[in-house]
Amino acid sequence: MTTTTFRYPIGIRADDIDHMGHVNNSVYLKWVQDAVVKFWETAAPPEAVARHLWIALSHEIKYRRPTFLDDLVVADVIAEKVAGARAMFTTVIRRGEDVLAEVKSTWCCLDVATRRPARLALDVARRFLPDA
Repeated sequence: MTTTTFRYPIGIRADDIDHMGHVNNSVYLKWVQDAVVKFWETAAPPEAVARHLWIALSHEIKYRRPTFLDDLVVADVIAEKVAGARAMFTTVIRRGEDVLAEVKSTWCCLDVATRRPARLALDVARRFLPDA
C-alpha cells in the first residue's frame, strides 16, 4: 500500500507550557487537529474542501518524551485508511529524530450544509491514499 505523509511544522507558544515546565498533554490534541486539517486542506481539491468538514471521533496518544518551549517540532501525518465517511490517520510528533508522541486518530467527514456524514469520492480519497 502506498501512503502519503504530510509534514506540519509546530510552533510552541509560552502558554502551551504547563506547571511542570513542558508542553501540556492537551496541547498535543490541538497540534494533531491542526495538522490533519491542514493535510486535508493541502491534499484535497478546493471544491472538496468547501463541501466537507472533519470532526475527530477518537484519539489514542502515546507520549514518549516531554516537549519544551524552545524545541523545533514537526508533526508527520500519515493517512492509514479511508472507509466511507471515516478516515484513520497516524500523526508522529518529532523533535529531530526523537519521537515525542504517536497519535492514532479516527475522523468523520461531514457535508458542510447538512452536517451529516459524507463519503469521500474515490478521486479525493486517492489524494491521501494513492491505492484507495
